[in-house]
Amino acid sequence: MRRVAHRPEKQVGKTNLAIFASLTTGLALGALAAGAQEIPKAEAVVKPAAYVSLAPVPQGAAFEVAVVAEILPGFHINSNKPLEDYLIATTLKPELPPGLRLVETAFPKAKLQKFDFSENALAVFDGSVTVRLKLQAAGDAPLGAVKIPMTLRYQACNDRACLRPVNKPVVAEITVAAAGTKPQVQHPGIFGKR
Repeated sequence: MRRVAHRPEKQVGKTNLAIFASLTTGLALGALAAGAQEIPKAEAVVKPAAYVSLAPVPQGAAFEVAVVAEILPGFHINSNKPLEDYLIATTLKPELPPGLRLVETAFPKAKLQKFDFSENALAVFDGSVTVRLKLQAAGDAPLGAVKIPMTLRYQACNDRACLRPVNKPVVAEITVAAAGTKPQVQHPGIFGKR
């Protein structure tokens, strides 16, 4: 039953997905009945916020978007490179508007932690996690206010149970200015960290 708690929905179809959801919910309710912490809704476990490194972003400039995800105490999410095939990786996928190009997505180093439901240590994130997107504005990127919608996908677990996977939307907002405009560096506390 240990592996069922983390089994992804990409197994053999709707029947397995229904079984997975039923068992995951059962494990969560069992943990609650056993006096464990109250189990929140999966969407409430992670609170993401987006930040941009430059304001405005000149045409032709490289810049970054950071998504800072605050994870509720007592919970973790899998890293972007889980150590077991059956684990659901954390991902951040942007829907870039015309004139912007993704150069790189950088996740922090994961923590190795051992949990009751796993024989081996797992690569996880907990606490506050910052994922950074390195982006490039084209020389002819459309001027003005631009929204960058993103989807943060994760599965949150505590030391006894896993909640259902979540696709959580988060939006970054930038202003594209004419080439040669001098931008101001924003959020040095986030973008100064490596």
